[in-house]
Amino acid sequence: MIALTHVNYYDFKTYAEDQYIIFEDKIIEVGPMTDFVNQDYEVIEGMDQLVMPGLINGHHHIYSTFARGLILPFDPENFQEILDQLWWKLDGSQDLDNVYYSGIVSGVEGVKNGITTIIDHHASGLDIKGSLETLKKAICDEVGQRGIFCFECSDRFDIDACIEENLSFAKKYQTTKTAGLFGLHAAMSLSEESLTKISKVIEDIPIHIHIAESHMDEDLSLERYGERIIHRLERHQLLKEKSLLVHCLYIDEDEAELIAKYKCTVALNVTSNMNNGVGLPDYNLFKRAGIPVIIGNDGIGSGIMPEWLNLNFTMHHRDLTPVKFGLGQVLEMVNQTYVYASSILGCKLGRIQPGYEADLLMIPYIPPTPMNKNNAFGHLCFGLANNFNPSYVWCGGKMILNHYKVKENLMDTYREASKSARQLWDRI
Repeated sequence: MIALTHVNYYDFKTYAEDQYIIFEDKIIEVGPMTDFVNQDYEVIEGMDQLVMPGLINGHHHIYSTFARGLILPFDPENFQEILDQLWWKLDGSQDLDNVYYSGIVSGVEGVKNGITTIIDHHASGLDIKGSLETLKKAICDEVGQRGIFCFECSDRFDIDACIEENLSFAKKYQTTKTAGLFGLHAAMSLSEESLTKISKVIEDIPIHIHIAESHMDEDLSLERYGERIIHRLERHQLLKEKSLLVHCLYIDEDEAELIAKYKCTVALNVTSNMNNGVGLPDYNLFKRAGIPVIIGNDGIGSGIMPEWLNLNFTMHHRDLTPVKFGLGQVLEMVNQTYVYASSILGCKLGRIQPGYEADLLMIPYIPPTPMNKNNAFGHLCFGLANNFNPSYVWCGGKMILNHYKVKENLMDTYREASKSARQLWDRI
């Protein structure tokens, strides 16, 4: 058993100073140092360190890892052309080798940013079959994180192969470490025939899909099918409980009510929205409808904490006031991200309490101003978010970052990744 001693901890609900935390795969005991009795534990001294639950990226695209530094002819006039000129060239040209190495790079960089759980939305056009197991191998087996995976069904690919990849993975892997959703790229890239095929076999697997990331998604749905996206998905009986609907920038009130009715969750990714120039979400619409909202980064970076800060800023910008939306709303979404991932994996994440999974990070932090449970989240966002560098990370009690470093064999693999990226770039 491991004992962290003399630590301060914050789990988005409770803040306590000079504590000990004892854990194996789960947290066993937490208390003040005055009550600590050493029983031959592996003791890690945590003076001047803050312990938190491992972080969660609520919507990721691991395949985007190899977009870094990629230069292509790029002159888009709308969101569809951004997809055509960059992202669909990138994901459509990836094979299993690219999937594996992008998983290693993304996983290692995520761990260094304190991320212990990734909810990924994957696509690899050259190799569909086996791609999710390859991601699992990289992220869960080798890096040591938890992963929730799916393949983006799209008419750009062999739709039957996409369906089979989602089904086989989701049915084979349902543990506290790995699980599968049923991936759909976006309604605009799926025909009626494809949605009908999916509807016949999906059973009760929740979907993971982009919704109205651009107004073009809604416009095309109305033009082609005479109905808005959420109504179309409802007609195909695809709005399963715990489905993850990403972005939802241009849904209307009726769609929001349906999302709430079917107990779906929305994932926001505002940094990506700004990068693509597509707009920003209407948080108040989600709130009025009672829709659970979580936070992802859409594959635009390695960390998740900057998304919390950007979400706060962008909502101020959208509302043209800093008083309608604040860190309290961001904190609510952070907590909801733990609730959602826990429900999919069937375990307890996000608290530093006995019985919760020992997904923990430790980071040096000496508060320069008073810190308590009421202002601790502000310390994170304005004191740590732009310089987030954990010293230790554990997932399920296993140390996956040790004094700022991952295992050397992982770094050896990481160093080989650029060769795989070069091969991908040459294909593009």
